[in-house]
Amino acid sequence: MEKKPLVYFLCTGNSCRSQMAEGFLKALGGDRYEVKSAGLEAHGLNPRAVQVMSESGVDISNQTSDVIDPESLGRADYVITLCGHADEHCPVIPNEHVVKWHWGTDDPAKATGTEEDIMASFRACRDAIMSRMEKFITEGR
Repeated sequence: MEKKPLVYFLCTGNSCRSQMAEGFLKALGGDRYEVKSAGLEAHGLNPRAVQVMSESGVDISNQTSDVIDPESLGRADYVITLCGHADEHCPVIPNEHVVKWHWGTDDPAKATGTEEDIMASFRACRDAIMSRMEKFITEGR
């Protein structure tokens, strides 16, 4: 059986952005990839992220918030950071053949204002990640 490329999405707390990216690649990439996400810390799955992903037809409610696993990091084919903090503080990647990208997006969990304002931030983040994911799937970058 052919080995699927492992795509590892990293963020600070593995609660929103990396969770959305994991959900989109699992949904859009079918079974072409092994997909995981993790954080420098585990802050728990953000319910607003679950809600906006559900609005897009992607269920991430069973995903878990995890800390970076050295074994997964070591065998990853792609490491994609979604926040500047994770990009700057990502552990050394032992795999010399890994492709590392930074898809920086604002943290919707830090949005302020009314509930509508906060949800608009989550939707904007979701849409930006979906756009990057579609490009990754079609163009491999």
